Amino acid sequence: MDEVAAAIADPVRREILLMLRDEPLSAGQIADRFVISRPAVSRHLRVLREAGLVRDTADGRRRVYALVTAPLDELAGWLGRLTRPSGWQHRLDALETEVYRTRRERQTAAGWHPAQKETA
Repeated sequence: MDEVAAAIADPVRREILLMLRDEPLSAGQIADRFVISRPAVSRHLRVLREAGLVRDTADGRRRVYALVTAPLDELAGWLGRLTRPSGWQHRLDALETEVYRTRRERQTAAGWHPAQKETA
């Protein structure tokens, strides 16, 4: 997971991944979309390949790169844990639901319906 996180930390590599989301591209096609040098793009592709985020195949004299999303699954799961409510939040939500249910049952048993307006 750390290698994947390190690989996507760079904005150029993230842009490459977005490009490959739509279709496999040759190294030259990828390099043509950047103002950085071809060797720099090649180094970025190597980092992505070593992290398992892209795979390359030979097509004659060119290398064609395709996106591999499986290594992102573990990272996505970990990030999801940060955005979900904590265990306590789930328990408090369940408690709130139970309180409302019990209140509704008591009101129904007492003959009061929630659609009725209270008069005091």
